Amino acid sequence: MHAKKRRSGFVILVEDNRQNAQATGEYLESQGYTVDYAYDGITGLHLASSNDYDAIVLDGMLPGMDGLEVCRRLRDENKVGAPILMLTGRNTLDDKVAGLDTGADDYLCKPFDLRELEARLRTLIRRERRQVSREILSVGDLTFDTGTLSVIRAEQELTLSPIGLRLLAILMRESPRVVSRSRLEREVWGESLPDSDTLRSHLYILRRAIDKPFANPLMHTLPTAGYRLADLSPSNKGATAKASDSTLATV
Repeated sequence: MHAKKRRSGFVILVEDNRQNAQATGEYLESQGYTVDYAYDGITGLHLASSNDYDAIVLDGMLPGMDGLEVCRRLRDENKVGAPILMLTGRNTLDDKVAGLDTGADDYLCKPFDLRELEARLRTLIRRERRQVSREILSVGDLTFDTGTLSVIRAEQELTLSPIGLRLLAILMRESPRVVSRSRLEREVWGESLPDSDTLRSHLYILRRAIDKPFANPLMHTLPTAGYRLADLSPSNKGATAKASDSTLATV
């Protein structure tokens, strides 16, 4: 364990290539980070579960236990809430969705620029540290307690990733208004905008969690306009229309 004073953040780098890990770690330390290292999945899982890191940088391909399984166990079994940045040599949408689906907050494809890695980390840590007041958000039969991070629909508790929770909060606060793709990206990732598949992957996972098990969809895509969360069931169409008219009247 390092004794350096935390400045930019306290992170763990789980990477089996020691040369790459050393180069990445030295750069992060030059930017004010304190860095711990793990060179296999089992050690990474143990350290990430035992220490209070500001963020976890996790390679997808690791000996002992691969990065996807480490990520899944950190989220599902050990309830680790620190943001996870997944490093991957695979660039297909399915691979990206798989990483996000296990609980990763962001991913970066190899090879990458160390400046981009640091910018992604900085954004994740800043978002995690940001303090927000508690709200109880509600759309149809979906509720979100931003204080406890509890998401419930039709009396069923749902499990979402940290970025999924952030996207849901934005959409619920704006409901039934439409939120543009660029605004969602800006509010979640700030200036370090991800590639074009990242938001789409997160929204796919979010839609699957909040809509797929239920008869009435709440999440709607408006081509070229953006996304909105609204209860458009026949029993609620009048209330939604009134809310939309009120929104237009204030623009």
